[in-house]
Amino acid sequence: MRMKARATMVALVPCLLFAAVGCSGSPAPAAGRSPDPKGSAAAPAPGASGAPAVSAAPKAKDATLEASAFRQGDLPGYQISAQGKNPNAPDGQPQADKKACQPLADVMGDKPDPAAHETVNRGIGSQKEAGLAVSASVSSYDESDAKRVLSRLREAVAACGAGFTATVQKQTGSYRDVKATPYKADGDESVSWTTTAAAAGVSAQVHLVVVREGDRVVRLMALNVASADKKVLVPQEVSDKQLEKVRKAG
Repeated sequence: MRMKARATMVALVPCLLFAAVGCSGSPAPAAGRSPDPKGSAAAPAPGASGAPAVSAAPKAKDATLEASAFRQGDLPGYQISAQGKNPNAPDGQPQADKKACQPLADVMGDKPDPAAHETVNRGIGSQKEAGLAVSASVSSYDESDAKRVLSRLREAVAACGAGFTATVQKQTGSYRDVKATPYKADGDESVSWTTTAAAAGVSAQVHLVVVREGDRVVRLMALNVASADKKVLVPQEVSDKQLEKVRKAG
């Protein structure tokens, strides 16, 4: 039942959220395995077998964008994964049933907005809080487009409190109780909200933070894969470190 629930959630949020836990396993690295400095897949859950090998994500063409992505060791107490998303996860940008909510559907897709030039993604699994999984992405934009992403998201959060549905490759999920959430993010501007994602009788609390730093857009999403109905927030240390890396990369 738990495996089925997690598989269903792939249709609701990017599998990047589960990258550090292998979409079904534990965030702890395998015994005797030295983590890839760029990021590595986590060990499968105890008792699991035949977990597929996972390759590292391809490097970004933009060297500064690649430098801004998390590497293993950047966050003590967290396992970083650079693996690509689950091959069973749908590709592309979800389509919302309400035009006003499309920016919120977009941010659940492969990139936070169609105007992004390039996006690098990492999965982060907490070794301090059981089940906490975070996805972190950094995207390059023209600065005017980056500003537009944040503006559209703020408008969508205000307009879509009652929720919406989104479909990608014939898979549909609903997002209800969209609520702006206070969150300190040290960037040029930011927007933070929580929502309950649901499909096929499975639901999960999700927290999203999107931050603009110049012409870069950082997208952070968190949920608890061990207790999907548990309220979560993106750990402050994760957002602080991600923005620090973006600024240092230039």
